[in-house]
Amino acid sequence: MAMARLELIVLLVAFTTILVRAEDGFLKEPPDYIKECRIADKDFVNCSTHSIQQLFDKLNDGIPGLTSIKSFDPFYLNRIRITQGNSNAINLKVELANVKIVGFGHTNVLESQVFKKDYSWKTTFTLPEMKLQADYSLFGRILLIPLNGKGQVFLDAENMTVTMHTKTRLYSKGGFTFYNVTNLHVDFKMDGLKSYFSNLFNGNKQLEDSTNKFFNDNWRMLADALYTVITQTIEDILLDVLKKIFHFIPANFFVSDIPTPEQLYGRAKPKPK
Repeated sequence: MAMARLELIVLLVAFTTILVRAEDGFLKEPPDYIKECRIADKDFVNCSTHSIQQLFDKLNDGIPGLTSIKSFDPFYLNRIRITQGNSNAINLKVELANVKIVGFGHTNVLESQVFKKDYSWKTTFTLPEMKLQADYSLFGRILLIPLNGKGQVFLDAENMTVTMHTKTRLYSKGGFTFYNVTNLHVDFKMDGLKSYFSNLFNGNKQLEDSTNKFFNDNWRMLADALYTVITQTIEDILLDVLKKIFHFIPANFFVSDIPTPEQLYGRAKPKPK
């Protein structure tokens, strides 16, 4: 009986501690899945790379207390709209809905740099495989092929290398410095792209099959044509995830010698809304 009462007390204390730590919506102690690094140290890039890899790995299981990220792999987006017309061969209006992306759970971080001037980042990582499935609406042309269709699209990118450029503004909260992720841009290259567009020509199966075969035989040209679609998809995912993570985890836990906003900018900056 006494042992049961002791166990209950321990559980209540643990639960109360969790509530206290999360009451302001952010961590107040460094978690074990992040490696703290000093930007003043010579091995900072190696340390930071390892730390960000640990963060991506933890996202697969879910970060305790961060309930706003429901799923990282697969990741879901409601809608993407893109108008692209940068050459005679590419003139597209694309809308994707009910987007499902698989593959970010196997992110391999190659390098994570943080720049002292403004504490922006440059992160390079690989995705061995990234699969996209969505409902699509497409009007225009790709590789001189006129297209006007609605259906499902499947994209399977092989061995992507992504370079992510992230802009941030530092802000203070609860005695800690935080990153406010304000902008994100990615570039990528890949080793292969398999694709399939259903109902490209309103039920003309023979023309649909021949066009899909042409796209797969000429995947590099298709990847160039869909570059904006793919980059915006990756950017939308990462911007959403990183904003939520870095409002929850203080920047001090990633860069232990990070300055306060007052030290970096000379005056306090308002909190992000």
